[in-house]
Amino acid sequence: MTADDSFSRLDDDDYPAYTMGRAAEMLGTTQGFLRAIGEARLITPLRSTGGHRRYSRYQLRVAARARELVDGGTPIEAACRIVILEDQLEEAQRINAEHRQGTKPPSTPPAA
Repeated sequence: MTADDSFSRLDDDDYPAYTMGRAAEMLGTTQGFLRAIGEARLITPLRSTGGHRRYSRYQLRVAARARELVDGGTPIEAACRIVILEDQLEEAQRINAEHRQGTKPPSTPPAA
């Protein structure tokens, strides 16, 4: 692996670059909150070789949205469900926009 390969990961939204402690600090929340949204299956952090949770920038954005809802009084389980539904809606809208423009999203080949 070259230095260029290492630096290119910094631009990857899915690269698990943040430890649980750092993620909690960046979000202004507790590690317990991150565990709770993991248990609610909102995000699934990757694990380091030592078994420690590692979070990506994308996961931090999802966690930040959940925290926003929880801070507004929404129970954590409901906040997680809302974030999942928002994500599904965004994906459906993206696919609809592609269809309107005459492009097709990547599809899986038909089953044999």
